[in-house]
Amino acid sequence: MRLRKSRNSTLLLLCHSILAAGLLTSGMRAQTLAGAGEGEPVTIQAKEQEKQGTVYTLRGEVEIEFKDFVLRADEVVYDAATGEMKAQGHLVFDGGAHDEHIEASHAEYNAKTQTGKFWDVVGTTGAFFRGRNVLLTTTDPFAFTGKMVERVSKDKFIVHEGTVTSCRLPNPKWTFNAQRVEFEIGGTARIYNSTLRVKKVPLFYFPFVARPVANLGRTSGFLVPTFGASSRKGTILGESFYWAINRSMDATFGAEYYSSRGWALHNEFRAKPTETSYINFNYFGVLDRGFGPTKIDQGGQDIKLSGEAMIPFGVRGVISANYLSSFLFRLAFTEQYSQAVNSEVKSLAFLAKDFNGYYFSSAAQRYQNFQSATRGDSITLVHLPGFEFGAVDHRVPGTPFYWSFNGALEGVSRREPTFKTEDVVGRFDINPRAALPIFFRGWTIRPEFGLRNTYYTQRKSAGPGVGTPLDQDLNRRAIEATVELRPPTLGRVFDRTLFGRKVKHTIEPRLIYHIVSGVTGFQNTIRFDSRDILSDTNEMEYGVIQRWYLKNPDAKCDETSKQACEGPREFISWEVSNRYYFDPTFGGAVVNGKRNVLTSTADFTGIAFLTEPRRFSPVMSKLRVRATNHIDGQWQLDYDTQKGRINASSVFVSYRLGDFFAGGSHTFFHNPGEIFVNNPIPAPNQFNQFRVQLGYGGPSRRGLSGQTIIGFDESTGFLQYGSFQTSYNWDCCGVTMEYRRFALGSVRNENQFRFAFSLANVGVFGNLKKKDALF
Repeated sequence: MRLRKSRNSTLLLLCHSILAAGLLTSGMRAQTLAGAGEGEPVTIQAKEQEKQGTVYTLRGEVEIEFKDFVLRADEVVYDAATGEMKAQGHLVFDGGAHDEHIEASHAEYNAKTQTGKFWDVVGTTGAFFRGRNVLLTTTDPFAFTGKMVERVSKDKFIVHEGTVTSCRLPNPKWTFNAQRVEFEIGGTARIYNSTLRVKKVPLFYFPFVARPVANLGRTSGFLVPTFGASSRKGTILGESFYWAINRSMDATFGAEYYSSRGWALHNEFRAKPTETSYINFNYFGVLDRGFGPTKIDQGGQDIKLSGEAMIPFGVRGVISANYLSSFLFRLAFTEQYSQAVNSEVKSLAFLAKDFNGYYFSSAAQRYQNFQSATRGDSITLVHLPGFEFGAVDHRVPGTPFYWSFNGALEGVSRREPTFKTEDVVGRFDINPRAALPIFFRGWTIRPEFGLRNTYYTQRKSAGPGVGTPLDQDLNRRAIEATVELRPPTLGRVFDRTLFGRKVKHTIEPRLIYHIVSGVTGFQNTIRFDSRDILSDTNEMEYGVIQRWYLKNPDAKCDETSKQACEGPREFISWEVSNRYYFDPTFGGAVVNGKRNVLTSTADFTGIAFLTEPRRFSPVMSKLRVRATNHIDGQWQLDYDTQKGRINASSVFVSYRLGDFFAGGSHTFFHNPGEIFVNNPIPAPNQFNQFRVQLGYGGPSRRGLSGQTIIGFDESTGFLQYGSFQTSYNWDCCGVTMEYRRFALGSVRNENQFRFAFSLANVGVFGNLKKKDALF
C-alpha cells in the first residue's frame, strides 16, 4: 500500500465541535476529523471549505485521506457523521493493499463502509501511478473501464457495461467487453456475456469467463478452448478442465475432436508430495474412425508414468514407464517428428541404495522395439524385478591391490514374432575383479584381472536366424585381463599468438590390451541386454587425444574481485582411436553375412560393423571445435579402412549471436552389409539426412521472432519434416503462427496449420501447445 499525497500540509486536530452554524474558509488548509472508523481519522484539504453541522462542502483541489485511501476531485460534499461523500470533477481514487486506482467523472462513496459507486470509470489494480509514469507493483496488473462501477464491499467490485484487460490503458491491445463483470481485488474476475476484442475488433463470444485479478497460483476451472486445422485430421476443436486438487497436486482432463478422424483424449496428473518426491501421469489416446479408402484404424494409446522419491534408510526410488499400443499410432498422431519416428518404448523402475562404495538395487525393465508399422511386429524384452549388487574399487588393506565386483540375479524374457522364451528365464551373473595401478614419473600402468560366470535356465539352438528356445540350462564362464598404459601428457606453449590469445597444445596417448577367453556357448546365449553379448577376444586399442587451449595473456585475475576473469579455454579437441584384433573370429562368435554385435565392438562404437572376420576396427574420430562462446561444432566419423568407406558420420554446428541463432546437422550411415535370409524387403543401403535450423528472437521476446527447421533425406530425395514458426509479442499479448509438415510415407503425409493467441494472465487461444512449439 502506498499513500498518495500531492503536497505537504499542516494537520489541525479538532478535538471539539465547531459551534458556528456555517463556516467558510479560503486558502489551502488541512483538517483532521474523526469519522472514518474508530481511531482512524479523516484528513480533508481544499482551497475552499464550508461547514454546515457535520457536512463539509469542499471546492478546488480537494483531497481527502481516510484509512489507506486518497480521494481527489474538484468538488466534494462530505458528511463527517455518516462518512458519505459525493464527489465530481476530475475524480481520482487511490490506495488499498493492492494499489487501486480509479479515475471517474463523479462518485458516491462511504468512507466508513468502504462502498460506493463511480461513473465513467477507468481503473487499475497492481499499478502505482506517479505523474505520467506507472510503476507495476505486481506481475499481474488488472485494468478495467465501465459506465458505472460499484464497490459493494472492501474487496469486491461490479463493473456495468465495461471492459477488462491486462494491457495498458487507454489504448489496450485486447479487451473483454461485457455487460457485467464481478471481481475481487486479489481474487478472481467473473465476466458474463462478453466478447474478446483485439484492436477493438470482436473475435469471440463467451457466455462466461473467469480470470485472476492477481497471481493466485493454481485455480480449478475450464481452460481456453483450442481449435485448428490439419490436412489429415480436419478441423480440430478441443476443451480441457483443470483441477487444482491441493497445493501439491493437480490434474487436467481434455478432449479434442478431429472432424476427419474422431476423438482424442488428453489427461495429465501431477503431484509433488514432498521436496524430494514427485509423480507425473500422462495419457494420450485417439478413437480413430479410420484413414484412407479402406478406413485403416490408426488409433491407440500412449501412456507415461514417471516419479521419484526418497524412502527410509536412504533408498532412492525411481519409475519411468511408457506404454504404446502400436507404432502405427505414434507415427500417425505424435506431434513432434523426433518422437514420431522413434520406434523404441522403454520402461524402468528401481530402488537403489549405495554406501561406502557399495551399491544395491532392485529393478524391473521393459524394452519394446517396433520393427515396422504392422501391429505385433515388435521385439519385447522384459526384466522382472531382480537384484543387482556390486562395489567400486576398494584397496586391499596393507597392499597396493584394489578389488571390485558386480553381480545380478534376475528373471528375464524375450518375445518377437518368430521367437518366444519362457515367461521367466532365470539369469545369475557374477564378475569379481582385481587391479594393481602403478604410477611412475607421470606414467600410469593399470593391469586388471577378472572372472565372469553367468548362469541361464534356458538357452537357444545354434545356427542361422534367431534360433529356437530350448529348455536346457547354460553356464557361461570367462576369464578376462586388461592392461592399460597411459604415458605422460605432452604439452607445448607457443610463442606466437592466435586471435590475440596464447596457444597451448597437449597430446594424450593411450594403449589398452584386452583379452577374454573361455566364453562357452556364445551361439546358444539368448540376447536380453549387454550382459549377453560377451565373447572371446584378443585385442589392442590405441588412440590419442589432442587438445588446443587459448588464453588471453592480458587477463588479470584479482582474487578479491567478485568478477570472474577469463582463464584458459579449450579451443579444439580431437580424438582418434583404432583397435587391432589378434583373433579375427572372436573365438568363433562371428557369423559371416550377419550383423554381429559383441561387447568388444559395442563399447568401441555404437555403429555395427562386424559382418565377417577382420583384424582392424574402423578408425574412430571425434572432433570438437569451440571457436568462441557463440560457435560450437562437432564431428564424429567412423572410417572403415578394410572396406575403404565411411561407415557413419555425424556433424553438428551451432551459432548464436544476440537474438540470432543458426544450426545444422548432417547424419550419414552406411548399411554394414548384413544378409537377410527371410526378409523380402531389403534394408536401405545408406541413410543420408540433413537438418537446418534458423531463428531470431525467443518465446518471451518483445516484438518479432521467427524460427524454421527443415529435415531433408538425400537418399530418398524428399523433405521428411519441415516447420516454420513466427510470433509477435506486445506488452500484454502475443500471436504465434506455425506451419508444420510430416512426410512419413504412406502412414502420414500431413500439413498442419497451428496458431496461438496468448493473453497475459488469461490463457492461450489456438492449438499450438507450449511443449510442441519450436521455441
